[in-house]
Amino acid sequence: MANLSRRVLLKSSFLGMITASIPNIIFARNISEVDSDKNVPENLFHRYPSIDDEIVAEVVGASHFNFERVQELVNKRPELARATWDWSFGDWETALGAASHVGRRDIAEFLISKGARPDIFTYAMLGHYEAVKTMIEAQPGVESIWGPHGITLLQHAQAGLRSDSTSEKQKDDSKKLIDYLEGLGTANPRPENLEMSMEDKEKYLGDYRYGDGPNEGLTVKVNMRKMLSLGKLGKAGGGLYQKSPNVFTYNGVSSVEISFTVEDGKVLLLTVTEPGLVLTAVKV
Repeated sequence: MANLSRRVLLKSSFLGMITASIPNIIFARNISEVDSDKNVPENLFHRYPSIDDEIVAEVVGASHFNFERVQELVNKRPELARATWDWSFGDWETALGAASHVGRRDIAEFLISKGARPDIFTYAMLGHYEAVKTMIEAQPGVESIWGPHGITLLQHAQAGLRSDSTSEKQKDDSKKLIDYLEGLGTANPRPENLEMSMEDKEKYLGDYRYGDGPNEGLTVKVNMRKMLSLGKLGKAGGGLYQKSPNVFTYNGVSSVEISFTVEDGKVLLLTVTEPGLVLTAVKV
């Protein structure tokens, strides 16, 4: 009986190995017969499975002002509530950060409900006095850190008063927080920015090319705050702060320097200097 049981066990094990292998053999054969080129969607993002850059940029951009579009995008894919975009040179901004610095409480609260991660800037915009005060006391100096685009903690708190739908209690909370931050004297640091007349700014305006491709260039404009700004070719961008004649920093990004070559009052070149890269573009 023992010998019989042993023979049955060996036979069963052998058949089990064969049975388990057959589907794998068939699967492997089917894999080899597949033409992979025919199974790749035409619109597949080149960094798939990462989410397409265009979608990420859209949700962060819309979070500044377009609640309906944000809802449409994020309800379909809640992960986009945590979307983060680099506008240029490491000027990172989340969708929630966008809503926070423009005072869009409605968009911010929606994004948080979908999984966005609030930080001290969001709490400042929402007027959460105790939360912000506790964070500053736990990490002294955190109030001096710039948010997206070099926007300060105090400016985020002030943005909380912009919405027409802000309740009286929310306004009172925001004003209490603003008074506290102003009292610190360290919550509104500004980068060095030498005074310039509009006439001085005009000489920098225009397009600068560093290649022949359709997107190989930069554009200098004047933004809504009457500052010089630097963006991709033909587009608006981040603010430029003049730290010395013809030398600028970009939107609170400390590792990047934008300089201009000027001869006889005429701008000829723009040079971007950042870690590991020096790029020169010709004014056109």
